[in-house]
Amino acid sequence: MTYYVIYRNDERVGGPAGLFVMDVGVGDAILWDHRSRGWAFDPSLVVRFVNDHRNADRYETVDRATAESVAETVTGGTALPDEAGIRAMFVAGDSGQR
Repeated sequence: MTYYVIYRNDERVGGPAGLFVMDVGVGDAILWDHRSRGWAFDPSLVVRFVNDHRNADRYETVDRATAESVAETVTGGTALPDEAGIRAMFVAGDSGQR
């Protein structure tokens, strides 16, 4: 798993604004969806964001422990799912896209 902390701008003022979790080898990804207030499977959005050179200074790759800490801040208290939970979301998301 690769964990990405997302910032609103390249100056990273105001702290983290979002969090992505991606299995880079497979291309699956989840993110915290602020509108629905939950974790959402959306690999196309994550890949578009990470691959856009204009966003290069708006995210950083972090370890799991850092991602867990950031998740509490970004979500307002909802924990980052454990890796088994994330993989289950990937499987459910993949089956829903076929």
